[in-house]
Amino acid sequence: MNTVLELGPQLLLFLLLVAVLAGCLDTLAGGGGLLVLPALLLAGIPPLEALGTNKMQGTMGTLTATLMMLRHKRVKWQDAKLLMLSAFVGSGFASIVVQFVDTGFLQVLIPFVLLGIAVYFLFSGKILDKVHPVKLDTSRFRNLVVPAIGAYDGMIGPGTGSFFAMAGMALQGKTLLQATAMAKCLNFSTNIASLLVFAFAGKLVWQIGLVMMFGQAAGAWLGSHILFRINPFWLRMLVVVMCMAMLGRYIHG
Repeated sequence: MNTVLELGPQLLLFLLLVAVLAGCLDTLAGGGGLLVLPALLLAGIPPLEALGTNKMQGTMGTLTATLMMLRHKRVKWQDAKLLMLSAFVGSGFASIVVQFVDTGFLQVLIPFVLLGIAVYFLFSGKILDKVHPVKLDTSRFRNLVVPAIGAYDGMIGPGTGSFFAMAGMALQGKTLLQATAMAKCLNFSTNIASLLVFAFAGKLVWQIGLVMMFGQAAGAWLGSHILFRINPFWLRMLVVVMCMAMLGRYIHG
């Protein structure tokens, strides 16, 4: 049975605003979960329920962004469908595994994830601004890299969109904007797979998830309209600021 908690209107409003910001930033920079999951944990939601609810609200944001990418032909369905299937399998498998392990590691691991992503984006401007040669053929990328990142999303989550984008640039020769657009589709696939598992396990806080879904949709819609009009430098800086702000909240929390 899915979890129901007694929540005040102030907390729900706070989480709604977090979802709007996360939906926009996730579309722009691939790190919205870096805001949402810590916010849920800091609000007192148990780890498994926080993971499941994060997937619930995140699915709406990534669905909105994916539809925008496909509609405006930033991503071709023919190019995305098998990659999305691979991401779905990796995420679904890991989401099942996490139901049977101690999730206390999240409180320890997430600050290191935040710091690692921030440092990478802060000091790798020249790397991210140029196009790299293809280092891994599509088949190996689809069968090895994509499900591995999908598994990370199914078990932990924050930063998945950034990891997909970085992998697309470093291994597939994509530009930052091309890789970010494809990352939206892959992140939607990992979210929906994980959501199905957590829903079946009864690890969703429905009233929070439904409220945050509206925020995610609004934020993702806004971010999709900004994405191809923004300088890639500001995409990197958004990730850095977002990560460091949440890291600071953890240190002082």
